[in-house]
Amino acid sequence: MNLKLQLPNFNYSTHKIIAMENNATSIETLFQRAEDYSKTTLMLLRLKAINKSANIVSFIAIRLILLMVVALFLTTFNIGLALWLGEILGKSYYGFFTVTAIYILVATLLYVFRAKLISTPVKNTVIVEMLKK
Repeated sequence: MNLKLQLPNFNYSTHKIIAMENNATSIETLFQRAEDYSKTTLMLLRLKAINKSANIVSFIAIRLILLMVVALFLTTFNIGLALWLGEILGKSYYGFFTVTAIYILVATLLYVFRAKLISTPVKNTVIVEMLKK
């Protein structure tokens, strides 16, 4: 038995052209995938930025609403306190002066300790909100 192995007859010039076309198609596909990836990444970054902005705006809105409620409560409370102190001191305006003096003291203390009591906690809260996943 004499078996001969027959190889197919390739036309090498045709084979080179097909290989070049496949290579060109591969490069086009690669560029298309890279373009799709960059568009998707950009869209993801936009959506993340929108999400972070929405979280920060809602956080600020909630804090402002709470601040308004607390301010309304404190205003009512302070008027009542001033009237009560005025009744004790004999003249109603003495009560208002006393409450004003208390607020001047509180404002002075807040000014002296503003970095520790106000600035640092606000900065930390904003940073935590920005870095939250």
